[in-house]
Amino acid sequence: MLFSYLSDAAQALRMWGARRILVAIAVAVVSVLVIGVSTVLIPNSFFARDIPAVWWDYPMWILTSALIGLLTATYVREPGASAPDSGGGTFGTVGGMLGWFAVGCPVCNKIALLVLGYTGALTYFAPLQPVLAVLSVILLLVAVVVRLKGQFSCPVPIRERSAQA
Repeated sequence: MLFSYLSDAAQALRMWGARRILVAIAVAVVSVLVIGVSTVLIPNSFFARDIPAVWWDYPMWILTSALIGLLTATYVREPGASAPDSGGGTFGTVGGMLGWFAVGCPVCNKIALLVLGYTGALTYFAPLQPVLAVLSVILLLVAVVVRLKGQFSCPVPIRERSAQA
């Protein structure tokens, strides 16, 4: 069953036109910039990071951004195409938010800081960040596969009733 979903998703990706590919790339780049600047994975003067980034922050940041780009592009309709179903939206939203929390500074996160305090954020939230990163990627991947499978599936045409009925 999983192979069927992945196969359908891969088939849908191969059918993408230039419009969707460009949207996927553009949104991925914007995601890289927004997440990178706000979490200071891209050094900048707007934000500060008290705890240095760990090695896995960078691949998760790029992977999350790429999946956000792919997911967003699934909402773009090709000219003349019917509207696809809207499945996968909640998974994508939660996955994107978890990805941002996963790569951010644990003590710079105002929510974690207010709830747990500085020591609590380091003690409890920081060790959970790799789990959040994996959950983020899983949720985004599920959302992308569901959206792509929905684009590849062809709806059954509605038959018109005969004049006798």
